[in-house]
Amino acid sequence: MINLKQKLKKNQLSIGSWITIGDPIVAEIMSRHFDWLVIDMEHSAITLDKAQDLLRIIALQGCKPLVRLRENNSHIIKQVMDAGAHGIIVPMVNSMDDAMKAYNSVHYPPTGIRGVGLARAQDYGFGFEKYKQWLKREAIVIAQIEHINGVKHLPEILKTPIDGIIIGPYDLSASLGVPGDFENLYYKEALTRILNVAKDHKKPVGIHVIPPYAKDVASLDPQYKFVAFSLDTMFFGSKIRDELDGIKEL
Repeated sequence: MINLKQKLKKNQLSIGSWITIGDPIVAEIMSRHFDWLVIDMEHSAITLDKAQDLLRIIALQGCKPLVRLRENNSHIIKQVMDAGAHGIIVPMVNSMDDAMKAYNSVHYPPTGIRGVGLARAQDYGFGFEKYKQWLKREAIVIAQIEHINGVKHLPEILKTPIDGIIIGPYDLSASLGVPGDFENLYYKEALTRILNVAKDHKKPVGIHVIPPYAKDVASLDPQYKFVAFSLDTMFFGSKIRDELDGIKEL
């Protein structure tokens, strides 16, 4: 299993993907190919008990399991971390307070505010001391920048101890009034500002590339180091569509 914490700290490239289908086989197949996988609990029907099964499967394959939350909620963060998540991606981080709330919710006192439970992550009570040390060394907190307010407050956000940021392109463009228009000048200016501010603060930047094609990743600015490459449904549906189109051409 890669040390994703160190890769982020050293601003080295890692490539992951998104899971929205709560099937263990999908998670098992994808985790054999990516550095990390994000279980999406915001825009899918994946429940906490299903997420715990997926977290186990992903980790057993040597892939880093992360969870994208439905909201910046300390209780939910505690639950997914106790279930075995190696880190979280927090949506709609628009301020320093948002970023600190997420970070503090992952960590125990005196660093943070997380309550102590003895669940899967702590080996059901038999590995609590080991887990405390792991948490300090390897737990990952990524802030999702997906609103123009987050862009405006990015200098303050990046002063917090989060491990990095990832851009949510659809919501960011929507906050500018141009949902899905990635050629829009205002959207491109927002991306440029994010990259410049992150460079000044020496923090890694990620982005979610939705199309499941290598050319879309290859065309990224090289400053993007935490790259989410498409998602399960897009890989599945696009392959079917492309191959059927090829059959029709024959």
